[in-house]
Amino acid sequence: MIFVALGANLPHSLYGMPRDVLEEALRQFGTRQLRVVRRARWYRSPPWPPSDQPWYVNGVAEVETACDPAETLSALHALEADFGRRRRERNAARVLDLDLIDWHGRVLEGDDGPVLPHPRMQERAFVLRPLADLAPDWRHPVTGRAIGDLIAALPPGEGAEPIEEAC
Repeated sequence: MIFVALGANLPHSLYGMPRDVLEEALRQFGTRQLRVVRRARWYRSPPWPPSDQPWYVNGVAEVETACDPAETLSALHALEADFGRRRRERNAARVLDLDLIDWHGRVLEGDDGPVLPHPRMQERAFVLRPLADLAPDWRHPVTGRAIGDLIAALPPGEGAEPIEEAC
């Protein structure tokens, strides 16, 4: 299975508020050779690191593609750019954030391509909780830890609350 994390905390002039932006991004995955198999429910989470930025809407989608991991990551970054994202400052507010978090359990650490699994995913409730919605038996490809154990190990204050019922 291939999993992509989605997040947004700024509105878009055409697509509206962050949740609407994420829904539109999922609709446009097909233009990037990505087929959405299913998505987790949306979650609300505070900005990281803590700041006065607006809160985020986050989720995870399972996708299928004939592309390889590097091509997929490139497609995700191109879609972000189409939505107006400019990668200038780390942890800046953003209209769209798309991260390739797992690719069939593969471990990749290439200099030119994606790092898989995503190197900070195990530290983020806004990734782990929606991923658990889709794959409750998922295990971290490097550590072998179960997703439930990773969620239980999150530090206090690392939260993400669902904003809709399960899909």
